[in-house]
Amino acid sequence: MMDKTFEPAAVEARISKAWEEADAFKAGRGAAPGAEPYCIVIPPPNVTGSLHMGHALNNTLQDVLCRFERLRGKDVLWQPGTDHAGIATQMVVERKLAAENKTDRRTMGREAFLAEVWKWKAESGGTIVNQLKRLGASCDWSRERFTMDEGLSAAVLKVFVGLHRQGLIYRAKRLVNWDPKFQTAISDIEVLQLEKTGSFKWQRGGEEAFDAAKLEKALAKDPSGHLYYFDYPIEGATYDPEDASTYISVATTRPETMLGDTGVAVHPENETLKGLIGRSAVLPLVKRVIPIFGDDYADPEKGTGAVKITPAHDFNDFDVGKRNSLRVVNILDGEARILIQDNADFLEGTAPERETLALDGLDRFAARKAVVGLMEARGLLRKVEPNTHTVPHGDRSDVVIEPWLTDQWYVDVKPLADRALAAVKDGRTRITPESWTKTYNDWLENIEPWCVSRQLWWGHQIPAWYGPDGECFVAETEAGAQALALGHYGGPVALRRDDDVLDTWFSSALWPFSTLGWPEETPELKRYYPTATLVTGFDIIFFWVARMMMMGLNFMDEVPFRDVYLHAMVRDEKGAKMSKSKGNVIDPLVLIDTYGADALRFTFAAMAAQGRDIKLATSRVEGYRNFATKIWNAARFAEINGCLRAEGFDPAAVKLPLNRWILSEAARTADAVAAGIADFKFNEAADSAYRFVWGQFCDWYLELSKPVLQAEELDAAGTAARAETQATVAHVIDLICQLLHPFMPFLTEELWAQKANAGASRVVPAGEAGLVCLTRWPELSALVDEAAEAEIGFVVDLISDIRSIRSETNVPGGTQVPLVLVKASAATRAAVEAWAPMIERLARLSAIEFAEQAPGQSAQIIVRGEVAALPLAGIIDLDAERARLNKELAKLDQDIVAVERKLGNPDFMARAPEEIVEENRERKAAAEARKLKIREALERLA
Repeated sequence: MMDKTFEPAAVEARISKAWEEADAFKAGRGAAPGAEPYCIVIPPPNVTGSLHMGHALNNTLQDVLCRFERLRGKDVLWQPGTDHAGIATQMVVERKLAAENKTDRRTMGREAFLAEVWKWKAESGGTIVNQLKRLGASCDWSRERFTMDEGLSAAVLKVFVGLHRQGLIYRAKRLVNWDPKFQTAISDIEVLQLEKTGSFKWQRGGEEAFDAAKLEKALAKDPSGHLYYFDYPIEGATYDPEDASTYISVATTRPETMLGDTGVAVHPENETLKGLIGRSAVLPLVKRVIPIFGDDYADPEKGTGAVKITPAHDFNDFDVGKRNSLRVVNILDGEARILIQDNADFLEGTAPERETLALDGLDRFAARKAVVGLMEARGLLRKVEPNTHTVPHGDRSDVVIEPWLTDQWYVDVKPLADRALAAVKDGRTRITPESWTKTYNDWLENIEPWCVSRQLWWGHQIPAWYGPDGECFVAETEAGAQALALGHYGGPVALRRDDDVLDTWFSSALWPFSTLGWPEETPELKRYYPTATLVTGFDIIFFWVARMMMMGLNFMDEVPFRDVYLHAMVRDEKGAKMSKSKGNVIDPLVLIDTYGADALRFTFAAMAAQGRDIKLATSRVEGYRNFATKIWNAARFAEINGCLRAEGFDPAAVKLPLNRWILSEAARTADAVAAGIADFKFNEAADSAYRFVWGQFCDWYLELSKPVLQAEELDAAGTAARAETQATVAHVIDLICQLLHPFMPFLTEELWAQKANAGASRVVPAGEAGLVCLTRWPELSALVDEAAEAEIGFVVDLISDIRSIRSETNVPGGTQVPLVLVKASAATRAAVEAWAPMIERLARLSAIEFAEQAPGQSAQIIVRGEVAALPLAGIIDLDAERARLNKELAKLDQDIVAVERKLGNPDFMARAPEEIVEENRERKAAAEARKLKIREALERLA
């Protein structure tokens, strides 16, 4: 006997164990003879990570695909693994060491520190893998990889050396995103742009004197968020703040960087300032003579119209400086402290003041305050004002990131990008939604060299060694480097290995082929490369997707995947981005504990419309938990009513229209779900399954079958009808387990097991171990029955429409009303007469009549071309009801106008948070949908 309720917590661990013991997800398990391969490589989560909503959505969609294709008999490999996560892991271990009062990593030394990291990985690195298993991820866990395991490390070395030999990897001094806390370059994706607005305001010549203490207080609160206006004297002129010909004004949000200025840009068409082009300014505090030159980068409408150019400390300035041959002067050290004493680049051509040299060693923000004070003391500070602008922060260090000039390793990706572009353009790889193709193309067409070195210890150490004179030798091993050095120097020399490690994204870029065994020619590499599908977030289309395309084409001469599906973001129910600071983060594990993994998975699938963010409300997850309960209760109903599989049951041979109808609808649903999943329209697939299971099977089929299943006295025909219906119910429950399995694996696996002995044995593929995950996707096209669909479909629609009109027109719930069918066809008359008792009971009718015309004062509906009328005279006041509906219609029109006014207001659209704008759009859509319903009701009462 089935339990009264479905309890996910009591089932999920047991089901997971059954899958594991059966090797249910091993590569190729359950594949049909001669099956085509289907491979997905998991986007490797950080080894430090815990399951968040992005992981849960991403892995749910991958699992839907893998379970579906496994059911279709394909040779499925879902390749799992984790990423070593350079900065994140190093930070976790350093915190752990500090908490344990152990020595810091620099005192400990590299080798000892890395031993601690590997120890941590062995003890705690499997957390997210276990959490993915709780979600139901059907990966081949026996093949789990790690970006720093032996095989993947070998692949990384081979690729680095190979790219170097191709002339595509080189070392150069360029600007990078520099994290002064971790003292390493970081990637763009690790940079958060945070909006800042200051509070200090002052203007030269104003009523208030400059208040250094007040500025210090504002900067102590937040060093960012102000715009500072400085006057730079013109060379050869005596500075006079009242004479604009003696100076050029510039504005900056980072005053300390002026120490590294090497030019001032003016737009060539700036009528006010273009006369200064070709002259020079004298940089205050430093006395460096810097050119004033024309460049389109300077916007005449912004700031003063002139832009101070600091090539060593701003990405745009670096490019401007390059095309105008400006000097590059770095004035910060690796910890973002002022570096000017003994700095030859800074001192060249300068005569710095004593107070300026005293800035050496100051933190950048202390120097900011000091520089402003020095400029004010010299009368060169024009004004300071609050300014709203974004400031880059390290996503893990939470410190302001500096554009910093340093020696790094780069990949010249332009030649690789050309092949990756061509592969998408000629259709070898397809991106869904297609709108992201333009984003992919734009980035690759304008790609910059990729900085691949990081100043960390945890990661793949760069395979480069330096001789005594700095000559560099790149090889996979030290022995290989020694051989190169021997050829260069003519004798043995001591070599020093580069301390840097590779960007984590470098090893991730090799993931589709390195996880399959490359550089070895493994059977898995031959079988599963190129992979079938990549499922990932749109936010890493550049950092990961494009780079995998480039590396796959370069080293495998083939695209890494045929399809790329980019899913959207999971937001809170109001549409706001989830963040700890907002307090709106939802933990997927809490939802799994509360509602079960299936409910969360089905929520994701049902809401995963292409290109649309998911606004996740807990109520939606609860609703799909109720869906699981509904299915469980339907299975219990079947058990209570003796619905067992029958020996020799042939669904194509059933006779009752009701049974033919549900099998026909099952056939159409199987096709719709399959088409939805195959086209990455997960929401459409889930909706089709939900509509069939809840609406057609549970609500209608089981209800309409009760007279047959529960009749107390039956003749021979009735007994045969009951037996057929019982067998059909059992058969459809098995079908539901298969159709829902990709979305709700735990519930369907449990139901499949519960029904294992419910009647005759199932006909399933050999070796399926009694698991629904290893059966076959049902092929039901022969069961489509349009005649049964027409008959039962008419009955269902008629009852539904009568219920709707009763609700819309406020007919009291307990009141029975007559139904008149007007000029009904013979087929409709036959269907209605056959189902009259059921129609009367479910629609709460007093009688069903047939007539040539509709009675007066009736509400009319059109059901599949047939006219049905409900005489409502004496039951409701039709005039009052029309007035009520018209009043509601007018109120809705007012609401729509008010919302449209907001959405049409540029100021509102610019200032309102994204979730508020979306909320107003939804209010408008809901009001318009309600208007449509009211108009339909008024038409019926006309």
